[in-house]
Amino acid sequence: MAENATAPLTGKALLQKVKEFDNLRVREKAKRCGYYTAKGDTIRVDVTGFYDAVLAAKGLHLDPESARDGRGREATYRVSVHKNGQIVIGSAYTQEMGLQPGDEFIIKLGYKHIRLVQVDQEEQEEE
Repeated sequence: MAENATAPLTGKALLQKVKEFDNLRVREKAKRCGYYTAKGDTIRVDVTGFYDAVLAAKGLHLDPESARDGRGREATYRVSVHKNGQIVIGSAYTQEMGLQPGDEFIIKLGYKHIRLVQVDQEEQEEE
């Protein structure tokens, strides 16, 4: 079982120790601030966790997952052809573009790509 000898420092205490250990290398700073795990004779330093904690202590949060509401999936901007030959574009993309039910598109086939061109209202009235 992996164990930490001490709880990792956070907030102002972490920033104070980082300034105190200014002359040390990053791995040693992380280790002395408690960002490591020990299993037997092996010690693993969590440099990424250390950097994240330093940034959070300075007020900069880089975790994009915390900004999401936790529901649904994130848009990947990729689609695949289904077994029946159809391509489905999800609602995340149509909402991002502000499309409404009934909007029409012209399909233009190119070399290794498909382009959808939205039909304008003026063009629909001419036909």
